[in-house]
Amino acid sequence: MNTFILDIDHVQIAAPPGCEAEARRFFGDLLALEEIEKPERLHPRGGCWFKAGTRQLHIGAEDGFRPARKAHLAFAVSDVEAAFRVLEKAGVKCSWDDGIEGVRRFYLSDPWGNRLEFTEPTSNK
Repeated sequence: MNTFILDIDHVQIAAPPGCEAEARRFFGDLLALEEIEKPERLHPRGGCWFKAGTRQLHIGAEDGFRPARKAHLAFAVSDVEAAFRVLEKAGVKCSWDDGIEGVRRFYLSDPWGNRLEFTEPTSNK
């Protein structure tokens, strides 16, 4: 079967209007993601963009926002135990999950209640 999908370019999660300062604090300062410039014509839509490895994470401002409590993105981290400790120390409530044998991962909620996963890389498992 021929496929035309090469990879994932970016992921977007929603946040309430006016989310930019909190997104910069959480994703930029706490998670140390580099903010990247949105195209000028998209500025009126709100939100902000970050670089996550070779991909992009777009935080999109959405009227009538409701957090994604099941759907989520998963960050692959180099040391999942250290990431857990750093985030907990910063006051972020994190929860370990052992649902997949041999995979060390935990979940947390972003400032608006969206579910985020942090895991050791799983692409080769």
